Amino acid sequence: MQGLLGVLEADANQIAKMARETFDRDGPLLVVASGRDTISVASSIRQLAPESVFVVQIQHPRLNLNRFDLVITPCHDYYPLTPEAQDQIPWFLRSWITPREPPDSNVVLTVGALHQADSAALRIAASLWHDELAPLLKPLLVVNIGGPTRNCQYGEDLAKQLTEMLLNVLWSCGSLRISFSRRTPEKVAKILMKEFSANPKVYIWDGRGSNPHMGHLAWADAFVITADSVSMLSEACSTGKPVYVVGAERCTWKFAEFQKSLHERGVVRPFTGKEDISETWSYPPLNDSAEAASRVIEAAAKRGWITHA
Repeated sequence: MQGLLGVLEADANQIAKMARETFDRDGPLLVVASGRDTISVASSIRQLAPESVFVVQIQHPRLNLNRFDLVITPCHDYYPLTPEAQDQIPWFLRSWITPREPPDSNVVLTVGALHQADSAALRIAASLWHDELAPLLKPLLVVNIGGPTRNCQYGEDLAKQLTEMLLNVLWSCGSLRISFSRRTPEKVAKILMKEFSANPKVYIWDGRGSNPHMGHLAWADAFVITADSVSMLSEACSTGKPVYVVGAERCTWKFAEFQKSLHERGVVRPFTGKEDISETWSYPPLNDSAEAASRVIEAAAKRGWITHA
């Protein structure tokens, strides 16, 4: 395999132009793309030379899956349209939902979201954040807080609940570090900051300076994560460390299905505030990105392309 083109959320015409230039220069071309325009892009690109272009779509395009050589998407995108599900999904979106059925052979189902927090990236992060995080008292509990979504709604009520639960487990923590995302409402952040900002055991990242997220993944002994974020949960569950979820009962639609899947696999537990953070537990880490990459290499190899992992 000589040419590789990766495009996320780019203009359809721009992608097609880039693909043509790369194909003319390098020959056989692997295109990895995600976005709203990728169906038309896939059709355009494959006209270059059907047997010499391999198009991989990341996330469910909803329509025309046969336009792609591979579609890599989470299992919860195959959400069953039960009566309860129909109550949760607006009528104008129902035609976009894929009912639970065996997918075609070109569809690769993952448990969670694809991400870059693999073992190599975490080793680098562990080194980069060594001086700041290695000296901290153990166990280190990292709390990642996202923000409410249409399918996982919460506000000050969950913030107050989470604050009380963290206070209850703080005795068992050597250190506690809290991070907010860009989606975290100010009123949610203020509740936790008011309670913990003066506590010597606790560090709250305020968004200034380098984002410690990768360092936290590398050095944490356990995580507490709000249920709204598929990506944060997917990353934490790839570490094999204890992951506690807060707010899962508020999820609806396919996000509830995602929470159910994690729970059934034993990779997460609900956060109750009664935990002893020093007591660890483990599970087979999620390895979606590596497994998806293997499927891409395997499929390309069937075409006789030379691949290098």
